[in-house]
Amino acid sequence: MGALSHIRVLDLSRVLAGPWCAQNLADLGADVLKVERPGSGDDTRHWAPPFVKDAQGKETEESAYFICINRNKRSITVDITKPEGQDIIRQLAAESDVIIENYKVSALLKYGLDYESLKKIKSDLIYCSITGFGQTGPYANRPGYDFIIQGMGGFMSVTGEAEDFEGASPQKSGVAIADIFTGMYASTAILAAIVHRNHTGEGQYIDMSLLDTQIAVMANVSSAYLTSGEVPKRWGNASAIIVPYQTFPTSDGWMIVGAGNDGQYRHFVTVGGEAHLADNPLYVTNPLRVQHRKQLIPLLEVMTRQKTKGEWIALLEKANVPCGPINNIKEVFENEQVIARKVQIDVPHPTAGTMKLVASPMKLSKTPTEVRMAPPTLGQHTNEVLHERLHFNSEMIEELRRKGII
Repeated sequence: MGALSHIRVLDLSRVLAGPWCAQNLADLGADVLKVERPGSGDDTRHWAPPFVKDAQGKETEESAYFICINRNKRSITVDITKPEGQDIIRQLAAESDVIIENYKVSALLKYGLDYESLKKIKSDLIYCSITGFGQTGPYANRPGYDFIIQGMGGFMSVTGEAEDFEGASPQKSGVAIADIFTGMYASTAILAAIVHRNHTGEGQYIDMSLLDTQIAVMANVSSAYLTSGEVPKRWGNASAIIVPYQTFPTSDGWMIVGAGNDGQYRHFVTVGGEAHLADNPLYVTNPLRVQHRKQLIPLLEVMTRQKTKGEWIALLEKANVPCGPINNIKEVFENEQVIARKVQIDVPHPTAGTMKLVASPMKLSKTPTEVRMAPPTLGQHTNEVLHERLHFNSEMIEELRRKGII
């Protein structure tokens, strides 16, 4: 019943960016076939520990990494290096709407599984390639890894402790943001291509680059440089243009305070018992606070250490000062808002029994997302798909398995 329930996707991608894109489409109802290597499968199946445990507490072969990006997909194993395997992919492509792949530039050409080859079979095919640097340019043939892209794309230059902080250094994100954002942009591009095809009957090729994406999501940082010519620097957890807008220590942890205007700043210091800091001529306006942040922030830190994180959050919320705790992931899933929104879900799984997953954040009133299938075991649906889609009988399937094709 999903919005994309009429769409068939052939997912030839591995690791994160491509599978993230395909999972978005699957959550919206698309029938996604995940093509994996016989015997080993997607690399992320082995990126562990942790592995998922079954009802008896015994580890399964399902890695936590793999399951976060492969729900609602059917897994088939096909060796695309062999002619018989390539023929299976071509037959599946002929009745698919979308193909997603993240092989090196031109790597699928030698197998006859590139866009130009497959669009001869399926003229309105939508084919999305995801690489580190795109299909063109001097870096096109370089392998692209999220960590490297975060550095090359400028993200790490503005992430980490402030540059005047002792021992400060550039830092990567705690999650692979270049991969994830590229998957998100790829999902959007594919949806646009589907709309275009609905109007014109034309398929098209989509060229997605991790580097392009990383630069795009630098947002105001990129814009600030292009506007001013000044190279932005690291500010740690502070803001370059708003004070106070950063993390603060409390007596039992850390919190975030985002006083975006003079009134909120006044409320902040007033509930902290330091109202005189709002009247001090050095701090009465935001531009003055930005100018004198080195004098002001230590005074505010002395103030915030006088109360617990919980006490501060209660006081600031009552005073309408934007604030929040810095939760560890356990605290995240125990949060009442997270529970109310049903962010964590339980789904049945053939080896784990019950598997805990994070729900899709896309909440549509008419075509809601749903978890129809848990992340698949390796090759779980090979026989089913070959019989259903290509009408292979049991003898044909067993012969392919004997040859190591599937």
